[in-house]
Amino acid sequence: MSQGYLALVLHAHLPFIRHPEHDPFLEEDWLFEAVTETYIPLILVLQRLVRDGVPSRLTLSISPTLVEMLADSLLQSRYLRYLTRRIELSEQEVSRTRHTPDFHPLAMMYRRHYREAHSLFESRYHRRLLDAFAELQQQGILEIITCPGTHPFMPFISQEQVRCAQLITARITHERHFHKPLRGLWLAECGYEPGMDSLIKKSGFDYFILDAHGLLFGKPRPPHGVFAPVKTPAGTISFGRDMESSLQVWNSKVGYPGDINYREFYRDLGFDAPYEYIRPFLHPDGVRRNVGIKYYRITGGDDLSQRAPYDPQKAQVRAYQHASHFIAQRHQQIHHLSHTLNIKPVVVSPYDAELFGHWWHEGPVFLEQVMRQAAVQLSSIRLVSLSEALAEFPDPFGLEPTGSSWGDEGYYRVWLNENNQWLYKHQHWAEQAMVELADQSQPANGIFERGLNQAARELLLAQSSDWAFHMTNGNSACYAERRFANHMTHFRNLRDALLRNQMNTEYLGELEEKDNLFRDLDYRIFRSSASKKHPGNADYH
Repeated sequence: MSQGYLALVLHAHLPFIRHPEHDPFLEEDWLFEAVTETYIPLILVLQRLVRDGVPSRLTLSISPTLVEMLADSLLQSRYLRYLTRRIELSEQEVSRTRHTPDFHPLAMMYRRHYREAHSLFESRYHRRLLDAFAELQQQGILEIITCPGTHPFMPFISQEQVRCAQLITARITHERHFHKPLRGLWLAECGYEPGMDSLIKKSGFDYFILDAHGLLFGKPRPPHGVFAPVKTPAGTISFGRDMESSLQVWNSKVGYPGDINYREFYRDLGFDAPYEYIRPFLHPDGVRRNVGIKYYRITGGDDLSQRAPYDPQKAQVRAYQHASHFIAQRHQQIHHLSHTLNIKPVVVSPYDAELFGHWWHEGPVFLEQVMRQAAVQLSSIRLVSLSEALAEFPDPFGLEPTGSSWGDEGYYRVWLNENNQWLYKHQHWAEQAMVELADQSQPANGIFERGLNQAARELLLAQSSDWAFHMTNGNSACYAERRFANHMTHFRNLRDALLRNQMNTEYLGELEEKDNLFRDLDYRIFRSSASKKHPGNADYH
């Protein structure tokens, strides 16, 4: 019998980036890099654990926008082209570095990696990576949960019915792709304000996850801190993030990823190689960018030119050592908590999935070793999914969580500041306008129903928390501003056409082709409670 539980949680999310009007499109590389460096390595890690009979569990949140992109045939074909070009580049690198002992083994390592990714993506799963995740869930190692539809910062949505629409969209999308009931919800950015638990409960979710202070500053204070789930006033369950295990992995200065033996993310062949050599592998604008092949490790302080060559064997040894340290720390933590709190504690350790592999190259090796080493510590630690952890606490303590997020400083500043505050007056206007459209359209059919559904898609896409986040950190801020403005413009144009009963079929078709997610979205989910009881009189035909 174990002394306590460890629940590893990964949150996989990217905003919906699909641009059929441009080929290629730079920001689509965000998806392709994450697939190559995080999602496929994660699948391979979990498959090895299943193959070896290692008793492991992982909870994985896959956002609805990421699900829709992974299932999209256009993006699948573009990813295959991306992967083929990376294989071609790695082949050239194997030839170019054949007389360079420091780099030739690394070139062969990248070639193996890209070939393996191609084999899994194209040959084994026929471009359907979601099938791989569904298979792992069926095998019991994985619990897949979701987040609100387009990953909005929920406290900043002004209309209750629009919040509900985001949650309903998430559930419908998940069940369409995975064909399995859904229990858990990752609130985007862990963004919460009091009262949201009732919407979560009404939308059919059993539990959700908050940052530590969302529980610790709740009323009344939880007697077991974040080491036991709590029941909210609406009757749904909330788990709190453990800060100790988070810091060990998240922090680039004092955490594992900053070790000098690990691969340097910011020095890339796209900048190091002679321009004429690398030019065929860049985007049409010819600007130097990362191409994913990196030959150096984290040395030399802040000066990238002082980096030493990367040694994957030494890095792997460090990943094994760090996994051992992580498990030893959890053993001590759980041993102490079990005696202090007189319960079997659950340590919930959530991370962005893209940390493992994309930002931290050795992350998948670390994760696999954590799971393998936990399996031999069953007398002290048992790896559980969050649904399994829930079953271990049949009578959770009741409290009202406080407003919180897992962003910088713990509250809402990342998504509301001088760089992005302007967008909310437009978003809130559109939220109210969408509810009014849904209330007044009884019944709608044909092209006008399509227009209402597409207006709903444009609103949902505009609400993505990613736009405000990029405006805050400055990375891709222009793209984020353009995306938000475009979705607002599309929404306003569709609204005006609906109110005039003059829908432009060609314009609508273009939007449906470009922003084609959530094919089963029904605008009626935006109706207010009053409208559901007393339908409006307006009639679009």
